[in-house]
Amino acid sequence: QVQLVESGGGSAQPGGSLRLSCATSGFTFSTFNMAWYRQAPGKQCELVAAITSTGSSTDYTDAEKRRFNISRDNTKNTLYLQMNSMKPEDTAVYYCNADLPRPRPSLTKPCPELHAFPFWGQGAQVTVSS
Repeated sequence: QVQLVESGGGSAQPGGSLRLSCATSGFTFSTFNMAWYRQAPGKQCELVAAITSTGSSTDYTDAEKRRFNISRDNTKNTLYLQMNSMKPEDTAVYYCNADLPRPRPSLTKPCPELHAFPFWGQGAQVTVSS
């Protein structure tokens, strides 16, 4: 019954922007810390950004560069990821899910195979190229 539906993916040029959305249902969205993950071919699953259940705190893998912004709307059970100044290395399938428990484990499997979470959406393909 849990559903995670990512949308907003597509193609962007280097330096461009995309905004991803994750529509959720089947659980109490407002009680979960949430995160965006990405899976690039030949690479391990990567946690990109996380946000607390109320949206009061965020955590970014790309914090120094400040290219991404995670947000949420608990009235709509929806998670967002604004990606700016995009780079070719951002090319990946992007997934939304709950944040990992702390301490966060090493991610050694494809995102949909992580043991921590039984439910995954289809992901949103993001391609950054000239």
